[in-house]
Order: sequence, then structure tokens, then C-alpha cells
Amino acid sequence: MNDKLYWKFSVRYFVLAILIFLIEVFIALYVRDRFIRPYFGDYLVVILVYCGVRAVLQGSVWKLAIGSLLFAYIVETMQYLRIVDRLGLADNIIAKTVIGYGFEWEDIFAYTLGIVTVILVEFFIRRKR
Repeated sequence: MNDKLYWKFSVRYFVLAILIFLIEVFIALYVRDRFIRPYFGDYLVVILVYCGVRAVLQGSVWKLAIGSLLFAYIVETMQYLRIVDRLGLADNIIAKTVIGYGFEWEDIFAYTLGIVTVILVEFFIRRKR
């Protein structure tokens, strides 16, 4: 496995990132339930981050996956610290949607499950090659 990271555009991951982004927008705008929006949305968002990174950066799946997961954890930590309030954006619906507004351990679990899915899918794809 290549441990070195390098810049290289991937159409495949770019298209995946766009598709997942559109699904996330749909969920944010139209889904008001107790599972898809709060849990599946978080599960997907970390996959979106991974695909976005993989669209421009190639190398170790582990490094990119863990980096994406750490990014999600940092955003969740910022929610715990009420960063939206501290930045004076409490009335900004876009900031509250993008950054989030409340820390939840379930979100951490959803992000982790999303990255586990990414690693498993990448493993099986690379194994078939």
C-alpha cells in the first residue's frame, strides 16, 4: 500500500462527492425524521469528506480515511464548544446546518461507522484489482 500522499485529480471520487453532496442537501432540506437526517446524514457526511479529499489527493486509504474521520471529530468537538454561538452565527441557518449545533455521541458513532464502511469498500475494491 502506498503511504505517500500526492495531488492527483480523480473524476470517480469527484463524481461520488457531488452525488453524496446532493443527497446531503436533499436530506437537509426535505427530510424531517428521527433516523435519516440525524444519523444517516452524519454517516454520509464523513464519506462525503473522504470522497472530496480523494478527488484531489491520492495515497494511503488509511491516512485519508483517518484524516477524514479526525476532521469530522473536530467539527463535532466545535459543536460541543458551541462555536456557532461564539462566532455570532446562532441565527444563521446555513452555519447551523453546515457546522451543526449540538454535540451528540451518536454522531461520533455515525462518523466512525461511515469511515469503517469506506475502509471496507476500499479494501474490497482493491482486492478485486
